[in-house]
Amino acid sequence: MKVVLLIAYLIVSAVVILTLPPIVAEFPDHAQFSMIDAGQALLVCFLLAGTVGYFVYQDKEAGAFLVRLFAWALLIRMLVAMGIFMFNMQEFFGGDAITYDFFGYAQMKAWQGDTFYKAIADRFMGGQASAWGMVNLIAVIYTVIGRNTLAIQFVNSVIGAATAVLIFHCAQRVYQNVRVARIAAICVAFFPSLVLWSAQGLKDAPIVFFLVLAILASLRLNEKLSIKHAAILVAALFSILSLRFYVFYMIAVAIAGGFILGFQKFTPTNFARQFIVMVLVGVSLTYLGVTRYASAQFNRYGSLETLQRSRTDLARAGSGFGQEVDVSTTQGAISTIPVGLVYLLFAPFPWQLVTLRQSITFPEMIIWWCSFPLLVLGIWYSIRYRLRQIAPILIFTTMLSIAYSVFQGNVGTAYRQRAQLLVFYFIFVAVGFVLIVEKREDRERRDKA
Repeated sequence: MKVVLLIAYLIVSAVVILTLPPIVAEFPDHAQFSMIDAGQALLVCFLLAGTVGYFVYQDKEAGAFLVRLFAWALLIRMLVAMGIFMFNMQEFFGGDAITYDFFGYAQMKAWQGDTFYKAIADRFMGGQASAWGMVNLIAVIYTVIGRNTLAIQFVNSVIGAATAVLIFHCAQRVYQNVRVARIAAICVAFFPSLVLWSAQGLKDAPIVFFLVLAILASLRLNEKLSIKHAAILVAALFSILSLRFYVFYMIAVAIAGGFILGFQKFTPTNFARQFIVMVLVGVSLTYLGVTRYASAQFNRYGSLETLQRSRTDLARAGSGFGQEVDVSTTQGAISTIPVGLVYLLFAPFPWQLVTLRQSITFPEMIIWWCSFPLLVLGIWYSIRYRLRQIAPILIFTTMLSIAYSVFQGNVGTAYRQRAQLLVFYFIFVAVGFVLIVEKREDRERRDKA
């Protein structure tokens, strides 16, 4: 298997360096793409992947499995990234990637002293609700290797593959069951939409990665006070704020709720530990300017009228739904939740598959629909037997699901943003699956006895 994996990576590297440049030269956006650019994209990818792989392998119990999982997950994302880049399909799958590429380049030029691009970058960064983190990440990479959209796709591919490793540790820490952890990690590593969104120059991959990292850090802090994990939590929360500010509020509340519910036993020591953690995190985020930035964004976007305008714009698009819905009042917002949840969890439906982009989601949706009973079973078991441990994940997924059900009025956007929930949903799916398998195994053992 190692030999097969090595050969696969050698073939992919050869294709990227020798085949991609002449193929993409016919596209105006890639006219300047050369073998050097291809080599730099691979170098950035493999340096980052090697760093991640080193830390992953440090796990003495599951290191070998996780390294293989990470390597295969990265390989499939690289293949998808190559396909999107080769056929110039950024606009088809995720037009935001083009926007981030341009403004990331503008930010890089601004750092180099170009006043024209500085005005462009400043206007974008000042007017966007939550894109400055992605723009700055791209600008940093472009500063090192030059403008290279394939490199951004490969970096996101590494981030997406690493998310599967983090999910393994989250599930293992909560349930203490290797089978649950492995199934959840495999689902995150290879589920089509999670692969697709993390193989492009979009901010979805970093958002999901930092969400899972924040949850994992909070789970470890619930067990033991650690400056290292407190610093990781602060960095993850700040990164989420820089990428999608409203998700920051929800994950912060979920983690705080997890600290409160996560007492193994109410003792002065446990209380002091949780109190110290929350103070450290709060002070650190305040020092970083989070409260000032969050307050400004909340004042600007935190009203039902603004929510209604955003939802109306989405609903008027090609795959929009519920144009008649009014969420500008509390009653209207609440009444929208049931239908919104159905679309968030299950769309696109078969009768909505009218374009190629929508139709290619159908095989994945069949898998997801079949997995939903397992999700329900896993949530039921977790609430009954693991509520204290699973509290941060449960609070966050519930809050974000309700929020998206209110202001999402577009099937395509709901399908894309579902990825932020799927990584955690798959933990519950894995629990439900293992419960059924173990029940069957117990029955077979009793029959044999």
